[in-house]
Amino acid sequence: MNRFIFRGTAPALVTPFTVSDKIDEVAYKRLIDRQIEADADALVVLGTTGENATVWPHERRKIVDLALEHAAGRVPVIIGTGNNSTSESIVFSRDAARAGADGLLVVAPYYNKPPQRGFIAHVAAIADVTDCPIVLYNVPGRTSLNLTAETTLELASAIPSVAGIKEASGNLEQITDILLHRPAHLAVYSGDDEFTLPLLALGADGLISVLSNVLPRLVGDLVRAGLHGDFDTARRLHMQLVRPMRACFFDTNPIPVKAVLSFMGLIDGRLRLPLVPLANDTQVRVEDAFRAMLSGERR
Repeated sequence: MNRFIFRGTAPALVTPFTVSDKIDEVAYKRLIDRQIEADADALVVLGTTGENATVWPHERRKIVDLALEHAAGRVPVIIGTGNNSTSESIVFSRDAARAGADGLLVVAPYYNKPPQRGFIAHVAAIADVTDCPIVLYNVPGRTSLNLTAETTLELASAIPSVAGIKEASGNLEQITDILLHRPAHLAVYSGDDEFTLPLLALGADGLISVLSNVLPRLVGDLVRAGLHGDFDTARRLHMQLVRPMRACFFDTNPIPVKAVLSFMGLIDGRLRLPLVPLANDTQVRVEDAFRAMLSGERR
């Protein structure tokens, strides 16, 4: 039995909105089905790519229920419940766990920028109210707070429900230290598509991906190849996907990936302020980076 919530690829799902700025439930179900049909190993809902910072609390519960009901146990569903308020993170985490979430994604608090011991206390407070598995999320480019390897390892050792980390620091030395010293129950996921191949070679367990919103089959094939030790195939797929990987960050995520999904006719592409659509010249660059890859992945 797999000791982790999942091993493989999970898209960090975008949140589609209608022209009237409501949650587009039809499009969301379409995205979920498309991922599962492409053999995604899990779904991550209400992460950074899901614009969780601008989702209202009543919408959050709707999204959680929709994702869990529509996935219907076909794959694990991990819900982003962390923010920079511990009390709010506790409420979001307890509600998601009660709704049936398979895991909670808990980001390092942003803006208030606590010390490492503050993040440890933050996670401990969440773990006190639910035994739902927790995936830590380290993304210092967004939060201005880097979770050190020591902090990650301390949390994994002290709190049994800490089951994984999404590492998007880009710090290979730090991630190597986590892989080298982790307890057996701690999964390590790449949080950056372009870092996935080297991290798989070091023994990581998969990827929580932006790019797989658009190219789920190819991204999944890359990760599966790496997990099976077929690094010739993984390297070939990585090189195929480098341009789209980078294009996802020609502007702030999820602006580019939503633009491509809109171009494909899968969502409206609407964003919530302060995020704004791509500038025209960037739109051309993003579409050009994806165009050759989309023929087999449109639906």
